[in-house]
Amino acid sequence: QLSDQQKMSESPLSRFGGVYLPPALHPLNKTLVKDGKWKDVDSTQEKRRSFLHDFCKKYNSKKQLRTHLLHLVSRIYVEDRHKVLYCEVPKAGCSNWKRVLMVLNGLAASAHNISHDDVHYGKHLRKLDSYDLKGIYTRLNMYTKAIFVRDPMERLVSAFRDKFEHPNSYYHPVFGKAIIKKYRHNANEEALKTGSGVKFREFIQYLLDSHRPVGMDIHWEQVSKLCYPCLINYDFIGKFETLEEDANYFLQLVGAPAELKFPKFKDRHSSDERTSAEVVRQYLKELSNEERQLTYDFYYLDYLMFNYTSP
Repeated sequence: QLSDQQKMSESPLSRFGGVYLPPALHPLNKTLVKDGKWKDVDSTQEKRRSFLHDFCKKYNSKKQLRTHLLHLVSRIYVEDRHKVLYCEVPKAGCSNWKRVLMVLNGLAASAHNISHDDVHYGKHLRKLDSYDLKGIYTRLNMYTKAIFVRDPMERLVSAFRDKFEHPNSYYHPVFGKAIIKKYRHNANEEALKTGSGVKFREFIQYLLDSHRPVGMDIHWEQVSKLCYPCLINYDFIGKFETLEEDANYFLQLVGAPAELKFPKFKDRHSSDERTSAEVVRQYLKELSNEERQLTYDFYYLDYLMFNYTSP
């Protein structure tokens, strides 16, 4: 169905025949930023943008990237009023970002009144792959595209704690059962039946297994495969480590209402300690040196693209 329309399209995004280099880095439109206090945040932003752009030029010249357009944009949320595209990276502030997009879109008066289930299962926000080709290209070219990322090991440990250390009616029976069955010797009947109690080391064995008993999941998929930062030219690169500052500067850039501020609250398991570098260290102690190295290798591109220090 898409092939005729794709033939008509001249965009290099439609078919990756050979090496594709990202378009030139466009300057950010800063006309709506009224406040001088964003100078440092803006300077950091420009460094991140040019770092990623330079990295992609080098990386793409060595490696062909081929992927279908609809897959390429399948994680991107659209907010038409303020012309925003936001690529969802789970465990990097995405629940609160979706709340903000709902407020921007006029679907809610405040980010604080929107429940977790409403954010993730309410189907209030459209994704970019739900538009036709013309709609996709127009938005990719005209809208402000944002991505928010996090230190890969912190993101991984945060995902493990969220999905496996708390009761979960999806991750325990679907992932937990398969992981315990394959990687735990002498597993008892209860563990095999419920899939609860997966250990971090078992989870890592699953992650690194080329013959995984159950597929990948967006909560621990690499950002390079969720958002394709070398094929989609993101205008704004936020980091979880500076989330509030970055997010509130971005809201200024797109002309959001002055009273809208990025929410500070922890979305779920609010009594748990946040996953910090120290928390990550404790989890990594459970792994052998080889497993630690292989886990780093798994997220190698994410470390490089976003200039994170190797652990």
